[in-house]
Amino acid sequence: MSFVKRNVGRAVVFEIQGQLIVGNRQEFKREVLLALQVGPPRIVIDFSRTTFIDSSGLGALITISKEIHAAGSDLRLAALSDELHGLLALTRLDTFFRIAHDLEEALED
Repeated sequence: MSFVKRNVGRAVVFEIQGQLIVGNRQEFKREVLLALQVGPPRIVIDFSRTTFIDSSGLGALITISKEIHAAGSDLRLAALSDELHGLLALTRLDTFFRIAHDLEEALED
């Protein structure tokens, strides 16, 4: 996995490229939490180029979400594949995360 981090307006967008799995989840989590320390009002994770997420990657997203909300910030997930959206629905995490159809929707206030 690699990811691209960029500022878009008042949000920090992380685009995950490839897989979010046990071998790289800590690095991703660390980078998101570092961005949170700067205090952006919103963090968006763009999944448009994500091919796979395992259970540890999903766990990292849950941990990140809790930290972001505790800091008074907002997390949005954008551009989920049908497979990932199905996984979140199956685990009922689609009610836990704020999910946007695409990046533009995730950036709307």
